Amino acid sequence: MIKAIIIDDEPLARSIVREYIQSFSQISVMQECGDGFEGIKAIQQHKPELIFLDIQMPKINGFEMLELVEEPPAVIFTTAFDQFAIRAFESHAIDYLLKPFNKERFDKAVQKWLDHHAVSSAGPQTQSLLETAAEMPAQNSRIVVKTAGKIKIIPIDEVHYLEAADDYVKIHTRAGNFLKNKTMSYFEKVLDPSQFVRTHRSFILNVQQVTRIDPFEKDSHICILQSGAQVPVSKTGYAKLKEVLGL
Repeated sequence: MIKAIIIDDEPLARSIVREYIQSFSQISVMQECGDGFEGIKAIQQHKPELIFLDIQMPKINGFEMLELVEEPPAVIFTTAFDQFAIRAFESHAIDYLLKPFNKERFDKAVQKWLDHHAVSSAGPQTQSLLETAAEMPAQNSRIVVKTAGKIKIIPIDEVHYLEAADDYVKIHTRAGNFLKNKTMSYFEKVLDPSQFVRTHRSFILNVQQVTRIDPFEKDSHICILQSGAQVPVSKTGYAKLKEVLGL
């Protein structure tokens, strides 16, 4: 039996998926969830092979929820999201159902997944989708992290700087430091380059936090932030920083 979970904040949308999926006797709906927090707990508990996921939900959206799941299952999106997102889905061969959808379209999406499920795992596709989704403007206004079993939403303006930490990135804020399982290259790519500058291979800083730049050894510098933190600046990073600051 294939285990599935429905995650959507609209009760009517959940009921439609539940009704349509009854045609597939090999799929069993383990739980219905009204938001991403419930979704994460349900995925951890039931370990489904497939989830039907809305994108635009309160608290955290569907993309943010997937980022917090260690081994995300296969996803069929049920969404009224924009055309940019739809192109992203298509480029990674992950299906989506654009609301309102009918039974025929639903059956086609599920059968496509069933055919694919027999020969391939979901992990790489879902991760590729998240990399593409992160480039959407709506995804760049905050960072969602999991810390001590709790989910924290960090507005991007509250980030002082980011620091490489082995396989993670340490996000420094006034409220403390948080780890995100991403790379520095990922953040350099998705953050606004007029606000965040990679000053060193291990550091990206928020230029709004800079109070002064002091010379250091050889051709390097040190940025002093409002918090008092000191962030190293390489020769290349200094050139990028001067350009953004208009020096």
